[in-house]
Amino acid sequence: MSESFKIGNISVGLDEQFFIIAGPCVIESFTVCMEIAHTLAKIQQETGIPFAFKASFDKANRSSIDSFRGPGLDEGLATLDKVRLQSHLPVVTDIHEAAQAAPAGGVVDCLQIPAFLCRQTDLLVACGKTNKPVNVKKGQFTSPEEMKNAVGKIQSTGNSKILLTDRGTFFGYNRLVNDMTCIPKMQALGCPVVFDGTHSTQQPGGLGSASGGRKDMAPVLSRAAVAAGANALFLEVHPNPSEALCDAECMLPLEQVKDLAVQCKEIFEIIRR
Repeated sequence: MSESFKIGNISVGLDEQFFIIAGPCVIESFTVCMEIAHTLAKIQQETGIPFAFKASFDKANRSSIDSFRGPGLDEGLATLDKVRLQSHLPVVTDIHEAAQAAPAGGVVDCLQIPAFLCRQTDLLVACGKTNKPVNVKKGQFTSPEEMKNAVGKIQSTGNSKILLTDRGTFFGYNRLVNDMTCIPKMQALGCPVVFDGTHSTQQPGGLGSASGGRKDMAPVLSRAAVAAGANALFLEVHPNPSEALCDAECMLPLEQVKDLAVQCKEIFEIIRR
C-alpha cells in the first residue's frame, strides 16, 4: 500500500479521503479564476469535501494555431499564486516542458503531466526532482499497465508522491471511451487514481479546429468511476461554459459542481464501508 502525502492541506493516498481537483481549462483572467475558486471554497466549507484549484498557464496542445493558449508562464504563475493565497485552496497546474518544472513547482502545490506527454522522460524526471506531488494523466493511447513506466521515471528521482488520472482512451476517430477496470489496475501500481469526468467526454478534434464534447455525460461517468473505486475526481468547470476559451464543449457548469460532489462523496463512502 502506498504512503499518504499532502497536496496543500489535502491528505492523498489509496486509503485517504475523497477530494476533487477542479477549475477552468486555462487561465482566462484573474477575475474568472477567483470566481471559480471562491465557489469551490464555499462548496468545500458547506460539504466538507476538499477541493484543489486547477488551471493552465499555457495550453500547448490546442487543436489549432489560432486557439487561445493562456497568459504564459510568468503571468500565469503570478495569477495562480494569488488564487492560492486568496482562496486558501491548493493549486495545481500542468507543464509541457522540463524547464517549466522548477518555476511552477515553486508556486503550485501539485504539478500535472498532460496525457499526450505521459511518456516524456525528461518532463517526468524534472517534475519528480521538484519533490512536489505529480499528477500524471494516462495517455489516450496507453494501457493502464503501461503507466508503471511513468511511475518509475518519477520514482527514480526519489519522489513517490504520484497520482494517476484516467481521461479516456481513443476508440476510433474523435471518440474516447472509459474502461473502469483501468482504475483498480492503476491503483495496483501503488498510486491513488483520479478520474477526469469532463475530458473523458471530449471528442478530440471533433469540431475540425477544436474538440467537441458531451458535457451532459460528465456526471454519469464521474459517478460510475467513484463506484469503481476512484480516489478523486478531476473536473473542468466554468461559470459560463459556452463562453469558455478552451474546452467549452466539455466544461461542467459551475452551478452543477456541488450536487455532483455530494453524490460522489456518498458513493465513495458506501463502497468503502
